[in-house]
Amino acid sequence: MGAWSGPFLIAALVLAGAGIAKAVDPTMTVGALRGVKLRVPAVGVRIGGVVEAVLAVAAVVTGSAILALGVAASYLAFTGFVVVALVRRIPIGSCGCFAKADTPPSMVHIVVNLGAAVSAVGFAASEGNGLGSTIADQPAAGVPFLLLAVAGAYAVYSALTVVPQLARLRPVNGGRS
Repeated sequence: MGAWSGPFLIAALVLAGAGIAKAVDPTMTVGALRGVKLRVPAVGVRIGGVVEAVLAVAAVVTGSAILALGVAASYLAFTGFVVVALVRRIPIGSCGCFAKADTPPSMVHIVVNLGAAVSAVGFAASEGNGLGSTIADQPAAGVPFLLLAVAGAYAVYSALTVVPQLARLRPVNGGRS
């Protein structure tokens, strides 16, 4: 098991969750893509979401360096989308990541996406193992490892959905009560 296994599992869980969300409800992603002048029909977004989820799960299960690089490429593509939206100041209400309104693209997205891409490249370069081998190397049947990965994925989800909303809040009366 390599040092990149945990961060990579977190990145893959987030990618799989986002892919499933887009497959179930592509509306926000279709709108976000239209905001940057990309016309992708809902069925295309659904297929892309399924591909993301399958790629993430397959990369984790097999430990394949090629699939891990595919995860990295996905995150780099997301980074490119967010950079374009921010540089052009495109008023997008949601990046479409989690089929949820009020999750506008932000610098947090760029940092998270780049971190996820780095973790995927690190995993690929370190000849990581599949999830079964990784868990077999862990104490307590891998339960603490898996719980920490799920908690990490939830923290990333929260960073992408809650932090941008908090940054938009302004104090009432200049912060005075």
